[in-house]
Amino acid sequence: MQDKALDVVALGEAMVEFNQTTAGQPQYLQGFGGDTSNVAIAAARAGARSAYLTRIGGDSFGQQLLQLWAQEGVVTRGVTTASASPTGIYFVHHSPQGHVFSYRRADSAASRMTPSWLAGTPAELIRTARFLHVSGISMAISPGACDTVLEAMQLAREAGTQVTFDANLRLKLWPLARAQACIRQAISLCDLFLPSLDDMVTLTGLDDPRAILDWSHAQGAPAVVLKLGADGAWISSGQVREPVAGRRVTLRDATGAGDCFCGNLLARLSKGDTLLQAAHYANAAASLAVQGYGAVQPLPRSNSVFAVL
Repeated sequence: MQDKALDVVALGEAMVEFNQTTAGQPQYLQGFGGDTSNVAIAAARAGARSAYLTRIGGDSFGQQLLQLWAQEGVVTRGVTTASASPTGIYFVHHSPQGHVFSYRRADSAASRMTPSWLAGTPAELIRTARFLHVSGISMAISPGACDTVLEAMQLAREAGTQVTFDANLRLKLWPLARAQACIRQAISLCDLFLPSLDDMVTLTGLDDPRAILDWSHAQGAPAVVLKLGADGAWISSGQVREPVAGRRVTLRDATGAGDCFCGNLLARLSKGDTLLQAAHYANAAASLAVQGYGAVQPLPRSNSVFAVL
């Protein structure tokens, strides 16, 4: 793999999280989230050199995020502060049917990003990374953010930086028809597509993992890792396909589990693992993350993951 100064650069929106700790009760644990920020932190905890690209508000929540990234060793030279805009927040509610997100991110600092914002430091960091990671949420928060993600993907391709993309479908953020069109465009620009099964059922109308892999390759993705939650994952590089078995653990909170998977996968690929080896590691990491509450706090470090492999 080409020598690069950074392993993983992620772009998107970071948020402050309020996670319900007792179903049906107004008790919340403050933490942090934002899918691509979770990926950057997960990768850093797994030993990768990671950086984050975003805009934060000129408020205490934005300062808390800067402190978080500093503590986690995530490079923040590509983070800018917009003093007149807020940092986004979200709430997680739990029930027997799973977890539900409620967002307060309209007109947030990150949602106001545009392609011109990439000029300078963000573009430099993209060019010096092995991987650029983006997601459907990064694209869904505003039309400007969508254009910014697509421009970043083009910059990465021109610089020899591999592009990874997680569909991360959130229909509270944009209509299905627009999501389908934009996500298909992003798949055509990525080197590695990292969707979840639930998202792909909604996006494609397909429910068979093999058919979803076929669909993903038909959109232009050279390699695909389809996340199946508790059932593990499928990896595919076209003709070669391998399953990764699920791990049975006590589920407390699945918030950020897919992000944990992606960050750990990219960290291991940066260290020279094959896609199959990296997927087994990432699957083990995600199985540890779902045993705690919140998107960031339970992200494991590499010694914990190796202990259960």
